[in-house]
Amino acid sequence: MGSERASNNVDDNYDEKSENGEDCDNHSLGSWKGSEIVFGSFPEDFSSVLQSRPAVVETASPPMRWADMTQENEFDEEEEEEDEQRDSSRKGFDASSMKTPEKPKLSRDQRENLRLINVKRKKDFICLERVKGKIVNVLDGLELHTGVFSAVEQKRIVDQVYQLQEKGRRGELKKRTFTAPHKWMRGKGRETIQFGCCYNYAPDRAGNPPGILQREEVDPLPHLFKVIIRKLIKWHVLPPTCVPDSCIVNIYDEGDCIPPNIDNHDFLRPFCTISFLSECDILFGSNLKVEGPGDFSGSYSIPLPVGSVLVLNGNGADVAKHCVPAVPTKRISITFRKMDESKRPVWFTPEPDLQGIEPLPLDLNRSGSTSRFSRLNNHNGTNQRGHGRRGGGNGYDSRGYYNPERSSEHNDSGDWPSSQRRGMPRPSRRN
Repeated sequence: MGSERASNNVDDNYDEKSENGEDCDNHSLGSWKGSEIVFGSFPEDFSSVLQSRPAVVETASPPMRWADMTQENEFDEEEEEEDEQRDSSRKGFDASSMKTPEKPKLSRDQRENLRLINVKRKKDFICLERVKGKIVNVLDGLELHTGVFSAVEQKRIVDQVYQLQEKGRRGELKKRTFTAPHKWMRGKGRETIQFGCCYNYAPDRAGNPPGILQREEVDPLPHLFKVIIRKLIKWHVLPPTCVPDSCIVNIYDEGDCIPPNIDNHDFLRPFCTISFLSECDILFGSNLKVEGPGDFSGSYSIPLPVGSVLVLNGNGADVAKHCVPAVPTKRISITFRKMDESKRPVWFTPEPDLQGIEPLPLDLNRSGSTSRFSRLNNHNGTNQRGHGRRGGGNGYDSRGYYNPERSSEHNDSGDWPSSQRRGMPRPSRRN
């Protein structure tokens, strides 16, 4: 179901020169969407919601193909070489010349378990705004995961993106896969690469509404991108009930941006975006303002470190708009989303190696740490209503849209329950 186009000055600034058929989701994370949210004043004390991650779905994983094992083993080998070089340089001598007892090496599973333990997961974002007369944490559902991708993995992914970019420029990808608009103003000209589906962020000259263009064909997900998706599920970043089947790659030059938007509901929640090359800020709020080309202001700013994964769900995906102000240097982002089955392209076929993926078991005995996993299982910031299915939760209707009248998280006075953590939004900032 397509999003309504925002009837404000943002459309005039960014949409009036969009070309027919050449501007597929040039503003992704997602599409434009109108908002009826009014920014209001806040009481002094409020608190966040602590909610539980749904139980892991017990399904059998398909056997890993040889290509998958080779890909992931190459990551491991390069990381081991990198660690050895780092140790040698730190000690100031050639470790190979020293006759010392060899340390026992950890198995691949042990190394992966240790890295999983060290992933940092922030899920307590709070920004309280007035939505249709009630105070709402518009960031409920956001998660920021750091430490998921190593430096070796990031380099491999960035190299792959640049190879795909060159193929697109040479016309070796399908017409709708690669888009390179003319840079006619600051913030316009970011190159995009789409896999799995072609998404139109605004009505085009052919009369197609915002959303997935079901009869337009793009290239399927590259193998390395499917390796990334499997890792996101295995490492408890995305739930196994919402495995992505499409993605968009944004390649930023200095000054490129993403204007305020809410992702179209042709895509299920949650979805995520991964940042590469450089850190940048992403703004959230129900009333984001355009101050100038690539210059936006809003209620809450979140820094996105290199290699981090931002998960959008709940209010963070459906109530708050988001935008990326003009970036100061080159940046790459990859946004992974699962399509609504009824909106999939007519030519789409599910990927066999993305079926039946299970999260890794959280081996508390071997790690010796329970606090990290207790925070993971508490899963504050996301809730059961958004994991790959629509509706069924507090304040959401059967189609997954927010409805303040149905919310049971606030009483008539707009107060939050006393058991929740207190917090106030950050002051408005301008980038």
